[in-house]
This record gives sequence, structure tokens and C-alpha cells, in this order.
Amino acid sequence: MSRLPGAERLLAWGAASVGTIGIVSALTPEMANRLEFVQGVLPPGWPEAARVLTVAFGIALIWLSRSLAKRRRRAWQLAVGAVVASAVAHLAKGLDIEEATISLLLLVFLVRWRRRFDVPGDPASVRPLLGLCTALAGIAAVAGGAELRGIDFSHRSGDALLGLGLALGFLALYFWLRPFGHAVAQTVGERRVVRAIVDSYGSDSLSFFALRRDKSYLFSPSRRAFLAYRVVAGTALVSGDPVGDDGEIDELLAELRRIVRAHGWRLAVVGVSGEHLERYRGLGLKPVPIGEEAVLLPQEFSLEGRAIRKVRQSVSRLRKAGYSFRVVSADEVAPASETELEDVSAAWLGGETERGFSMAIDDLHVPGTVLALAEDPAGRIGGFLHLAPSPAGGGWSLSAMRRRPDAPNGLTEFLVVETLAWAREGGASELSLNFCALTDFLAPDRVTTPVRRLVRRVLLLADNIFQLERLYSFNRKFFPEWRRRYICVERLTDLPAVGLAYLHAESLLVPPGPWTRRREARRRAAA
Repeated sequence: MSRLPGAERLLAWGAASVGTIGIVSALTPEMANRLEFVQGVLPPGWPEAARVLTVAFGIALIWLSRSLAKRRRRAWQLAVGAVVASAVAHLAKGLDIEEATISLLLLVFLVRWRRRFDVPGDPASVRPLLGLCTALAGIAAVAGGAELRGIDFSHRSGDALLGLGLALGFLALYFWLRPFGHAVAQTVGERRVVRAIVDSYGSDSLSFFALRRDKSYLFSPSRRAFLAYRVVAGTALVSGDPVGDDGEIDELLAELRRIVRAHGWRLAVVGVSGEHLERYRGLGLKPVPIGEEAVLLPQEFSLEGRAIRKVRQSVSRLRKAGYSFRVVSADEVAPASETELEDVSAAWLGGETERGFSMAIDDLHVPGTVLALAEDPAGRIGGFLHLAPSPAGGGWSLSAMRRRPDAPNGLTEFLVVETLAWAREGGASELSLNFCALTDFLAPDRVTTPVRRLVRRVLLLADNIFQLERLYSFNRKFFPEWRRRYICVERLTDLPAVGLAYLHAESLLVPPGPWTRRREARRRAAA
């Protein structure tokens, strides 16, 4: 791919530059002879009004430059109007021929490269735009009618009307420039095809999580390969590596790139393994490490040795307390046990939203998954692990980990160790325990620079929300094999926006309280 910036990005920089020139020009004194000429030709007050408009159009061009870089047609339309108006305002405020010429030069290039701005606006924004335009027209009619009748508004009323008009105007601009939306949609037939592909080719520990209901699917022409994605705030988040026939993955990724470009979305692939990194680089994406996956090998795991004695003691304590372990198929759970599982989950979550997007399944009863249960001497479920298969790889991946708040300490360690024994008996190749984000900043032996130490302090302060350090400490107890995972983006400057979209998709930015409860109620109703 060419590393030179496209015409749309050059024009975006040009619009920002013209906007900046306009603001500087409006805030500096005019040439006296030119200003006298303009004041002699135009009505009183017009040059000062033009100066204010020049600042406004300059700000508008700087603001529009971001959308121009994304090739949005509606941004191009506004930019053309703003450039023409800016040129006129430059002449009206002080006969600034130089600034007006620069504006018109940008106009020439905008018209010359107009076909590069081919990203359509969001059709869903038409209805709210009509409503906002109607409201703005109503405000203008009220203000104009009052002026014609000689009615004077009080300062407070006038300011309120102006403020309302500005707010509605900015909201209208937001809807006008809003990126093309995409609602998650799955059909029963698509889920059936996806499940068949996962069962045949799903060797990665994240493959099964493509069956979540908050993802859309893109298939190869023969439907022997697919990828799962979701669009959040103009970012297309692809969940994990594509799954399917290796010979069709390159064509599938090329089609994904075409769709993303046609809609003007950012592209990011999250939870990427090391297997397809060269493919993503060939697509023009840049891989960035985001953490490591803790993987346990059942055939090699042992409780012997001083280093793992705390886990061994926890397991021994739970066994002495009379706790038992069993594994059941998730879709064959008895009604009474299902109620208990819901109670355990509700107690564990404590009113918080269910998290997950790329590394969890959103239904505890999906066929093919299993539940590892820990039961007290009375037969009550004290905690459980939900495991999803990696069908083609012969392994299992932890999807959910729940326990009652009053369960004995060490219950989760007991569950993990007993699950490893069960997996060993079944000949499983591995058990993917958890994904730990930002391990390069959490592992004490890797925090060797002042910047890393600062980042680690920030992460520890935020641990009550994100629980990154707690999860990492828990996984380290089992001495897992660490496998690096990546996020692939088009530009490194996309990382902040992609990061926010990813946190939103993982439900890590959901506000607490009634909003969370309403969100969970909608999710369960949809499921």
C-alpha cells in the first residue's frame, strides 16, 4: 500500500490551514487604506460582522478537517460552502485579497478532487435532522416575528433563545456528519453456518466467542470462512482472527477493507494471535501488543513444589470442607441448578453489567459449552466456571468465572485445579484461563523505566474499576504459558478512539445504577 497521504488527507490539512489563517487574519489589524475603502463601500457594521464570520468559518473548517480526512461527502459539502463564505468574509472585513485567494485555491482543489469524498451520510440521521431543522426554523420565526412587530426580548430571554438555537444547530451538525451506522444483525441461518465453521476450523481459544449475539458476520463467497465484527462510534471492531478455510481468509480480509472504506469507518482487529500478523501487515494494519493470554496445559500441570503451595493449600482446604466437583453440559442443566446458577451470577455481579465482547460468551447455556460446578456438602452450588470449546484445537477456554460472596476463600483455585484434572482425563490439549491486558506494565520484572512505573501506578489506582492487576495476580498463581495478543489498527493515531470503542464494546464504560439494570434487562430480552 502507498505510504503517501491521500488527496483527502492533504485537503483536510489544507482546510485546517485555511481555517487557521482565517482566525489569525481576523484577530490582527487590517491595512488602513484597504479598511477605509471597504468602510466607504459597505454599510456601517458590515466589516465588523464579516470579521466575526471569518473567525466562525475558520473554526468550522478546522472542525470539518477531521471528517474530510475520512472522505465524508457531507463534510465536503459544508467545507465548500464554508470556503466560499470565508473568501467573501475576507474581502468584506478588510479587502484581504491574499487570504481570499488562498480560500479560493482550496475551493479549486476541493472541486477537483470531489469524487474522493465518496462516504455517504448515515440515512438514519435524516429523521432527527428534519426535526432539528423544524425546531430551528421555529426559533427563527419567533425571533423574526418579534423583530417585525417591534417586540424587545429581555436580555435573559434573548440569551436563552440564542443558546437554544446554538445548541440545536450544533446537534444538527452532529447528525449531519455522523458516521454511517450499522446495527448488529444475525439470522438463524448465519449462526448455524458460523457454528459449523467454528466446529470444523475453530482452533483458536477465541473462535467460539464469535457466537455472541452482539456481533455481525462477514462471510467469504463460499461461506467456508467468516469474521465477526461490531461497529461502535465509527469504528469497525473485528473480534479475534477470521475462522475458516485458510485459502479464503485473504479474500475475506480484502472484502472487509473494502466495506470499511466505503462506510468511512476506522478498522481495528482486537484479540489478534500471532498466527495472522503478516496478513494484517499486508492489509496495511499495524499490530500493537495489548496483553497476554494465560494458557494452562492439563497434561503438564502439577501442584507439586513450593512455588504453587498456596494453590495446593486452597484446594486441600476446600476438599476437607466437603466441597465436591462435577462437570455438566451447559444445555442440559436441571431447572433447579439453573436457578442456582442465576443466583450465583447475580450475587457475583452485584448489580454491575455483564462484561465481555471478544473473550466471553453471552449465554451460559450454549450447546457445546460446559459448566464446572463446585458444590458444598449440602449440594448447594458455591461457584462455577463456564467453559467454551476450541473444537479444532481440542482445548477449552474460560468464558465466565462466578462464586458466591460467602463461599470459602480459595474456591476459584479449587475449581481451576479440578477442571484441569477433568480436562487431563478427557485428553484436552489446553485450558485458556484468562486474558490479561497491559501485562508489560503490570509484571514487576518488566517495569524498568520511569514511564512504565508511572503507567503501572495509574493502572493500580484504576484497579477497582478494571481489575487488571487482580486478574494478572490470580493467573500468575498457576504459572501459565503466556501468549501475546495484539490489536491491529490502520494508524497509531487511531488508538485512542479505537480504545474507547473497545472499552464500550466490553461494557467497561457503562455507568452504574439504573442504566446498568436497564441495559441488562434489554440484553436478556434480546437473548
